[in-house]
Amino acid sequence: MNIPLEPPVSVNHESSAAAAPRPLTAVYGSYAKGLLCCLIATVSFGLMFPVMTSALTRIDPFSFTSLRYLVAGAAFLMLLQHKEGKAAFRLKGEPVVLAWLLGSIGFAGFGAFVFLGQQLAGRDGALTASIMMATQPMLGLLVNSVVRRVLPPVYSFLFILLSFCGVALVVTRGDIGGLLHQPQHYAANALIVVGALCWVIYTFGATFFKQWSPLRYTTLTIWLGLTTIITLNLVLFAVHAIAVPRLAAVGAITPHLLYIGLGAGFIGIMSWNLGNRILTPLNGVLFMDVVPLTTFIVSALAGVIATPVQIAGAGMTGAALVLNNLYLRRRARRVTSGR
Repeated sequence: MNIPLEPPVSVNHESSAAAAPRPLTAVYGSYAKGLLCCLIATVSFGLMFPVMTSALTRIDPFSFTSLRYLVAGAAFLMLLQHKEGKAAFRLKGEPVVLAWLLGSIGFAGFGAFVFLGQQLAGRDGALTASIMMATQPMLGLLVNSVVRRVLPPVYSFLFILLSFCGVALVVTRGDIGGLLHQPQHYAANALIVVGALCWVIYTFGATFFKQWSPLRYTTLTIWLGLTTIITLNLVLFAVHAIAVPRLAAVGAITPHLLYIGLGAGFIGIMSWNLGNRILTPLNGVLFMDVVPLTTFIVSALAGVIATPVQIAGAGMTGAALVLNNLYLRRRARRVTSGR
């Protein structure tokens, strides 16, 4: 899950002539901290989907999304108050409507679509959801191309295709013909794709709030998005589309809620932000491969074994992410050198 970041600070930046060079131990220590933070974040994200598999047998995804972001939002609220004070909550003259829209897309959209899709997909839903998270950098390239009306580089486009071919193998277990002839069976997976795309749009939307810190953007959009999530919940309760969760059900999913709200939702996001600030997003994005790897391992321990075709598909998606990263690095060096 990509989170809006401040302009990254590279651990290998060149010091000015007047500045003293950083000790080598400090450089490597900072780099190790960045690696650890990104690893903690992506492992926590990967664990989220198997945990959700269990929670969704007891509660609907819409109510869980509301409860999850109430927990995570409360933690971010206290941190923002501590870090930036009351001034961070003043919204007069700020683009509140846009922040509400992005918060609704990012939090209501991601939570509702991904968790509903995972619930409908059943036991394999966690595997599918996790591999979709690894495609988010590729989805980001597509969103960036649409918004800026510039086609992605040819090789990046090919890597995007490779990534989604890998997803298709995971989703269909290698039966691509079934995807074409029985598309109704894959509606749940389509919902997960839409949810992942919602998060990419939300992340891209941070570019419109350059005057806000990442913490402020995350906190305020969570709470603005919560108005949409809770309103949607109330409407679904009113029309009897979903039942009001029983107290016993809420009690049963409390451990799941605490982990996904505070573990993946708060600690994971903060670790991701810090790790990317140290390593830079170009390096941090490679850790997205850890998300499906973690989910596949935990699911296997729970008895949901990925098939060889699904493992190959996950490998294709991971390879596409790494190859595109290497290509963009090489392309950037050529542009910098003027060749």
